Order: sequence, then C-alpha cells, then structure tokens
Amino acid sequence: MNDFTQLADLASERLGGRALEVNDEFFAAKENLLKESKPVFIEGKYTARGKWMDGWETRRRRTPGYDWCIIRLGLPGTIRGVLVDTSFFKGNYPEHFSLEACDLETRRPYKNEKKRLKDPQTRWVELLPQTALKGDAQNVVPIHHEGRFTHVRLKIYPDGGVARLRIHGEAVPDFQQVSRGETDLVAVENGGSVVASSDQFFGVPRNLLMPAAARNMGDGWETRRRRGPGHDWVILKLGLPGVIRRIAVDTLHFKGNFPESCSMEACRAEGADAVTSASQPWTQLLPRTKLRANHRHILNHLEEMGLATHVRFNIYPDGGVSRLRIFGRASNPADRLTGIARFNRLSKTDARRALLDCCGSKRWSEQVLKQMPFLDQATLLYAADTALAALKRDDWLEAFRHHPAIGARRAKKDQSATARRWSLGEQSRAQKAAPKTLATLAAANQAYQSKFGHVFLICATEKSAEEILGHLEQRLTNDPEVEFHTAAEEQRKVTRLRLEKLLAP
Repeated sequence: MNDFTQLADLASERLGGRALEVNDEFFAAKENLLKESKPVFIEGKYTARGKWMDGWETRRRRTPGYDWCIIRLGLPGTIRGVLVDTSFFKGNYPEHFSLEACDLETRRPYKNEKKRLKDPQTRWVELLPQTALKGDAQNVVPIHHEGRFTHVRLKIYPDGGVARLRIHGEAVPDFQQVSRGETDLVAVENGGSVVASSDQFFGVPRNLLMPAAARNMGDGWETRRRRGPGHDWVILKLGLPGVIRRIAVDTLHFKGNFPESCSMEACRAEGADAVTSASQPWTQLLPRTKLRANHRHILNHLEEMGLATHVRFNIYPDGGVSRLRIFGRASNPADRLTGIARFNRLSKTDARRALLDCCGSKRWSEQVLKQMPFLDQATLLYAADTALAALKRDDWLEAFRHHPAIGARRAKKDQSATARRWSLGEQSRAQKAAPKTLATLAAANQAYQSKFGHVFLICATEKSAEEILGHLEQRLTNDPEVEFHTAAEEQRKVTRLRLEKLLAP
C-alpha cells in the first residue's frame, strides 16, 4: 500500500478513538484533534483566552521541552502513516513533531489505563523521530514499523497548534474474539483495508468497510460519472482471510446514482503488488448482478473457491455504494503468518513462552521481550545476542537446567512439548549409536556433572555420539571457569538455532 491514507484512521472518533490527556490545552482543546470534520477558521471569533482555533493549541512555552497529547486508538492495529493537519495555524504551528506508541495488550476497557500509560514500565516505541512540520498544511508522513499498538503519544516542539491528527493503519483483531461462525471478513474492525480503486471522486472506498449504516451519500464510496467505456472497481484486502459464504451490498442513500449492477472476484495472494499485477489470476465469486436504489442486497449464490485473501468489487458502469459486507468463516491467523510477522503478533505471554523454549533464562527472555515488535529476523537475533551477553552466572545456570543430558529424555527443569521435541531432534543422530557407546557417554556425562555441577552442554545438531563423546572427554580436562564459558557459548549456539526454528515457516 503506497497511499496509506486509503487505510482507516485508527484514531477516528467514530471507531472509538479518544484524546485522553495533554500537558497543556490553554487555547484549544485536545478533543478537536480527532474531530471527523475538516478544520474551519472563523474570522473575528475569540474566547476569554484568545483567538478561537479549530484544533489543539498550547500556550507559548517559556521553558525547554515540548508539549504532548496521549490518544487511545479506537482500533488497536499496525500504523502505516500519519497526517498532521496544521490548517489555519500559520504563525503558531509547531516546528517539529514526533510520535510514539505502546501496546497495553489487554482487551478494552483498559483497566487502570491512565496509570499504566504513565508507568515507567510501559514501553513506548518511537515510530517517528523529530520531524519538521509546515504551517497551514497537510503533513503526510509514512511509518515503517511493524507491531500492534493501542495508544499513541504525539509530541510537538516546542509548542503551538495542530488542527487534526489522522493515524492511518490496519486494525489487528484479537482472533480469540472473532466469531467461530460467520463474520464480516472485510470489516475495518477486523483489519479489512483498501488496496486500490479506479476512482473515488465523491467518496472514498474505505467508507465501504466502516461499521454501522451510512449516514448520508458522503459516507459511502461514489465515483464520478463515467463518460467512456469500462466500469469502476475497488480491490480490498480481507482483514480475516477465509472462505466467503455471502455478500451484502448496500446502496442506502444512493437513489439517482446507484450502480446498475455489480460483480465480485476473489484471489489468494501475498501483498498489494501481487493483487494489482496484471498477471494476478482472479476467480469469479459473484457474476454480474442487478442492483436497486437505496436497498440492502443479500447475495448468497456464490461460486466456491476456497480460502480468499483479497476481493475485487466491480460496479457497472459507475455510481455509489454505501457499505459492503463479506461474510464467511475466517481461517486462523496463526496458520497464515510466518516468520517475524507471526512472532510480532503473539501476546506477551505466548512470546515469553516461545522464547523460553529457545533459552531457559527468564532474565534473557524478559530483556528480549522489551524489544518487541521486531523489524525483521536479524533485529530479533541481534537483541537475543545482546541479552545473552548481559547474563550473570545464575542466569546461565538456569538456562543450562532446561537441557537434558546427552542421551537423557528429561531435563532438570520441565520443558514444554516444543522444547522437548527440539531437544530430541538435536540429539537424534547421537541416539542412533550402539548401546556400548551410549553407556560410555552416560558415564562421562555423570563425571562431567560431578566435576562442574551442571549438565554437559553442546550444540548437538548433526553430531554423532562419537563426536560428542570426544568433545566431552576433552572438556573434562578444562578449568571450571574456562568450561563455564565454553558451555555458555554452546548455549548461545543452541539459542540461535532454536530462534531460527521458531521463525521458520
């Protein structure tokens, strides 16, 4: 998606967005930031505090620092860009702004919300560093950061006024809350979004996905009057890919300008570039079907096609549609996401459990968790290595206890089913040795633990029992301090291999 402004405004009032707190709102209130209407200027209108402005405006700062406003997103999600509107703020706009975000994790309503937002333990992620602003302008800035967020903190430097703030992105629904039966796969609250459209002269296509009925014609998708051949269309990404069962096409308020008919195609694809490519194959889901004015059409007679990720909705030849609902059974997102995207979408509890499967040190897992979400796999691996380098002796010993001795099936500390499976897989070649070799290895293991006080640790992947025994006997001659550092290096190798397994498709 190049034009992120086609995506939903996650902070929109109609989606539940709210300006929670500011450090100052002397001239104009914070609530104006999220108003749906465009800002206006009224010449000669003043309040007891000064000129009336349609935005958020702070007093003139006489000390170092910045002003700030914390906003609760109406829909938690991934942020793709912001629009900072400084309309009518000419001699009083901020020179710069920055944006931070956090994820309170828990479902709404957020318990102790304001207290948690001020808690030093709450991790705020910088989405944008100090960025220059223009006065009386639409400042559009993309954001390249993965992860789910529930709140943002806008900072303005040093003071001044902002008319409107739009936080464009894709909602990330909690799959545990999604209906196991039919649900609207393309609803904005389920992460549905617009990829591209042929035209949006009178109304933007993202209106199709909004909750509740349209309020008027301006609250739908409407194209200009087509004077040549062809038809209008919009490509939509399903927030919840799944099997489509029925479609609702609502032309509410469109009476002399509704489309004569519509059709729909669907596909299974990865990314916007694929679905906008001329080579992308589409499967007909709904043949061309007549439409009526100001009417909600329920269309049940669809072609079977299996799992879909995107749809192309065609209207003939042009006109307006207020809402589009695509009902079906969603597939589990955990089955679709891969790599770092899958890891970033895990809850903190599940991410902690997954990290402890890779390394049994609680201190290590907590340090890595603090860095979520990760831009890519390399960033996660770097964070893991950095956290390992900071571990103390007791932390390493805790990690060692999560490994079974070579040839054994259980560790001193309980392992999850995943960690046990990985341990068995890492030792699979060694387990194929002759009984005499395995007995010798077990005796050497016991001698090692008696001398050093912890399990013999080696990255056993693809090593034979004879190779492992050779390393063990050699390391038995080590000084205890040298051996401790050797074991720690082997733990680091195992951790890295397991992280790569965790992120594998």
